[in-house]
Amino acid sequence: MDHRNAKARVKETIVARDDDLLETLERLVSAKSVTGNERCGQQVMLEEFERLGLEVDTWEPEADALEDHPGYFRTSSYEDCGYEGRENAVATVPGTGDGPTLALSGHIDVVPADPESAWESDPWTLRREGDRVYGRGASDMKGGLAAMLLAVTVLAEEGIDLAGDLYVQSTIEEEDGGVGGLLSVLERGYVPDAAIIPEPFGLPNVGIASAGVMFFDVTVPGKKAHAAWGHQGVSAFDKACHVRSALNALNDERQTSIDFPPAYGADPSLEGHVTNINVGVVEGGDWPASVPAEVTMHGRVGWPPGESRAEVREAIEEAIEAAASEDEWLAQHPPTVEWTGWNAAPHEVPRDAEIVGIVKRNAESITGEDGTFVGGNAALDERFYQRYYDVPVVTAGPYGPNLHGVDEYTTVTSLLETAQTLAVSAIDYCGLAE
Repeated sequence: MDHRNAKARVKETIVARDDDLLETLERLVSAKSVTGNERCGQQVMLEEFERLGLEVDTWEPEADALEDHPGYFRTSSYEDCGYEGRENAVATVPGTGDGPTLALSGHIDVVPADPESAWESDPWTLRREGDRVYGRGASDMKGGLAAMLLAVTVLAEEGIDLAGDLYVQSTIEEEDGGVGGLLSVLERGYVPDAAIIPEPFGLPNVGIASAGVMFFDVTVPGKKAHAAWGHQGVSAFDKACHVRSALNALNDERQTSIDFPPAYGADPSLEGHVTNINVGVVEGGDWPASVPAEVTMHGRVGWPPGESRAEVREAIEEAIEAAASEDEWLAQHPPTVEWTGWNAAPHEVPRDAEIVGIVKRNAESITGEDGTFVGGNAALDERFYQRYYDVPVVTAGPYGPNLHGVDEYTTVTSLLETAQTLAVSAIDYCGLAE
């Protein structure tokens, strides 16, 4: 079978297999594999790998073996759950020639579905309405995993032997940083020549970048006093508001000066907002009749490629230090800044990388639409490939406008188009065996 006929047969077969795809997705969605409890979802993937007759490697990550890696940080799910019982799984479709190796990779974990009562139906039961399918993980990213499995299934059924190896990967804790997931996979030795991750970026758009993300805590001191003698105290809340105003000013300045077009390539509303400093949780005080002695603000900073983590940390710390110097109390009792949790650097893949061109051409041909390069507004597992192993990676997946939200959904059409894109891109990149 020649190259063109192989691709045509695969695309034709996949488009008629929507029932099989949805059956797999239904089983995946029903597995409540919230980050930290991935085993139930991984079991479904292992059953699918067994059905395909693939050689599978499973293991629990070891934090001690990863902690010296520059991409490592202790995730909150590791702090809460450890890694026991949380296995990664890699199935290998061996090539029969000397072609390059390609990885198809996805994460099995999902975010919670709370509040479940706000959903139109049970979030853990796949629901179809016309072309739409609803359920937690339907788009992010169990839909992508189901598309991966269908692509590999059809390649096998059509007797298409690739020249290069194909890794099919299902990883844990991406929603919490991916350290025990994809980083562990790469450290175990599964380093391909290129990779595709079918996150819901909406084909034919192709993701070539991710954002840096860091979490931080700012603790602002005050002086406790009874509210009736409040003039004798110093409100840590008031002082925290002063610091927060400085962070707001820094955020405005950064949003004005920092631009990264791919971040708003698929969503024009993000223009002017490609970087952000957010205070998401504020804790302080212990009694309504007491002046609060301490307030802690828990924040997140996200930014596109172009700055290092050290540069971003320095900018935030300098803004807080400057704000403190302007205030008589804070000048003598300065706030403290601690960097905690997420500590991800951004990444960007060269647009002329071979896998980028292959996937974009195929996605545009299959959808009949023109795509654009996107990415840079959220942290992704893709960074591990590009930053630390020099592996070009693209994000190419289904429609997913409501990921992490109530009534998360995608479309059957985009899932089938994703499976087609993955399969024919594997043929193009790995080559056909002679």
